Amino acid sequence: MDEMVSHEMIGSKIFMVRGFRVMLDSDLAELYGIETFNLNKAVKRNLKRFPEDFMFQLTEAEFRSLRFQLGMSKGGRGGRRYIPYVFTEQGVAMLSSVLNSERAVEVNIIIMRVFVKIRQIISTNKELAHKLSELEHKVGKHDEDIGIIFEAIRQLMDPPPAPPKPRIGFHS
Repeated sequence: MDEMVSHEMIGSKIFMVRGFRVMLDSDLAELYGIETFNLNKAVKRNLKRFPEDFMFQLTEAEFRSLRFQLGMSKGGRGGRRYIPYVFTEQGVAMLSSVLNSERAVEVNIIIMRVFVKIRQIISTNKELAHKLSELEHKVGKHDEDIGIIFEAIRQLMDPPPAPPKPRIGFHS
């Protein structure tokens, strides 16, 4: 199963929509080896298991944007006729309980691993960004300190103003 469904392939089918990482119903159906219609029919029979943060239907604008990015054909002749549903990580996990097949369970395990890997990568990047920010702050502080040191050196290099020379001659 791992050879048939690679992590890279699944990773390329995960998109950001409305702040969620989601997968299209058609991509999931393809991975599970079933028709999109049958996947959606199984979901609709179990709608209570899929609240809005598990699954939602794209808006027309979101669908157009994704269709443009993915190079999907337009609806009508051979293309998709309905706006797709998308499933978040939790929705994908719930699908394995709705689709009672061995393949669905195996594919879900692989998909969950990909979602976990994506979270780890994002977490690592956040930590790296935080450390970089700290380093920039330290360097900025050092720049201020170095500027103060250079100013002190300049003041030491400038000779102090000479005391006024006494005037020669008779003073009354």
